[in-house]
Amino acid sequence: MSDVRVESITKRFRSIVALDDVSFEVLDGEFFVLLGPTGAGKTTTLRTIAGLEKQDEGQIYFDGEPVKDFSPAERDVAFVFQQYSLYPTMTVFENLAFPLKSPQRKWAKGDIEQRVSEVAQILRIDHLVDRKTANLSGGEMQRVSIGRAIVRTPRIYLMDEPLSNLDAKLREALRIELKHLQHTQKSTVLFVTHDQVEALTLADRIGVLRRGRMEQVGSPTDIYDRPASVNVAQLVGSPRINLLPATLCDSTVMITGTQIHVPVTKNQAMRLTGAFTLGVRPEDVVVAADGTYQGSLSLIEPLGIETVLHIQCNGQTVVSLASGMVDYSVGDNLRFSLSRDRLHFFDAKGIRL
Repeated sequence: MSDVRVESITKRFRSIVALDDVSFEVLDGEFFVLLGPTGAGKTTTLRTIAGLEKQDEGQIYFDGEPVKDFSPAERDVAFVFQQYSLYPTMTVFENLAFPLKSPQRKWAKGDIEQRVSEVAQILRIDHLVDRKTANLSGGEMQRVSIGRAIVRTPRIYLMDEPLSNLDAKLREALRIELKHLQHTQKSTVLFVTHDQVEALTLADRIGVLRRGRMEQVGSPTDIYDRPASVNVAQLVGSPRINLLPATLCDSTVMITGTQIHVPVTKNQAMRLTGAFTLGVRPEDVVVAADGTYQGSLSLIEPLGIETVLHIQCNGQTVVSLASGMVDYSVGDNLRFSLSRDRLHFFDAKGIRL
């Protein structure tokens, strides 16, 4: 496995800048997730690392060695695509064995059979090895696709939204399997997704891409609890973070259009000037009989394990996340408080203060 460093990569497609001075590092044995919306540049980043695209500026290093002039084969990466990319007329065994039969590897027949058997057992597809891949379900095909990548030990696994075409239950099951597989094999993985749940549950570290620029790199805790911008804050967390326009009066944050006045510490007040945005995660809006603020319940979303409450406070709606099912009705007056040690502040440009 390898340490992979991307340094100031820029990639243009005519007048479109797909990647704009992107830098990050995937450590040896790390599960690194690139998170971002459609069009952020995630797939282009993978293809550039794999050598399928050539960057216009910047450099990519594998274990400190620049690989700009290396062909995809010389880079020795394994790519798992969003689409299954299998040979439908071949059996599962033949698909899994195919990467080991390349001229660069020349594995012996017995070694191929042993390795394919090991991978099939790991992915629980050993009962399917004689079946044509055209006759498999979507989940089975994705397991074979992942198996084709892990059947050998490349420098890095590049995975381009490999779970996005699966139903929710299967996606959850494969997510657990992938993390377990990476941990036990100590593989280096760069995984691309637009799904914040996949990112938060799988990653050792997350890089957030937006419009071809890297907005933040950090642990799942960093990304969730200390988002570098409004864009990052909105990308993770469900329901979405409350973003409320605010101003500072003495040492009190005044939320525009409401009666909500939030005292802040001296250190917090020193960072706040002019108009800014207050961010509050829904779980940090705590509904309780002795709450400091009040509002009218305008919408209830019962989800079983939790309930989303939309509270109207004059001109603003504040979303709260309550545990389990609740005995409220639309129109009820609710009291609530904000967890003051969990507040987020962003300037007029959306940058964390």
